[in-house]
Amino acid sequence: MSMRDKISNALKTAMKARDTERLAALRLINAAIKDRDIVARGEGAPEVSDAEIITVLTRMVKQRRESARAYEEAARLDLAEKETAEIAVIEDFLPRQMTDDEIAAAVEAAVTETNAASVRDIGRVMGVLKTRHAGEMDFAKAGAAIKARLG
Repeated sequence: MSMRDKISNALKTAMKARDTERLAALRLINAAIKDRDIVARGEGAPEVSDAEIITVLTRMVKQRRESARAYEEAARLDLAEKETAEIAVIEDFLPRQMTDDEIAAAVEAAVTETNAASVRDIGRVMGVLKTRHAGEMDFAKAGAAIKARLG
């Protein structure tokens, strides 16, 4: 089942259950995907792939985490909770995130594969990781792990 079908089915289920918070988050997901589809059509592709949808969802999670942090700092806990609830809905459609140990193992494998020897090789290692683990790895943690390994 494609990502679009999963999201569409979840949207229908939320409508039937009258789950307004989940429904609102799912509609935001659909809107973001449709925006990306419009850009893709301009580039000649009929619609975005599941991998691109995962990228869109990952970006949405990152934006909401930043917003929630800002709301918490501004003592707007009601808005921070709303953002956190949206994160939970979006993460339902993302692949399982890698643990720190799994990230370390993937970094070690990528460093070995690319024969990286210094900090100047971080880009090559990160490129390998991004192609293999898009959507399932926190690349900020991976970047720190690469620096620690090569630095």
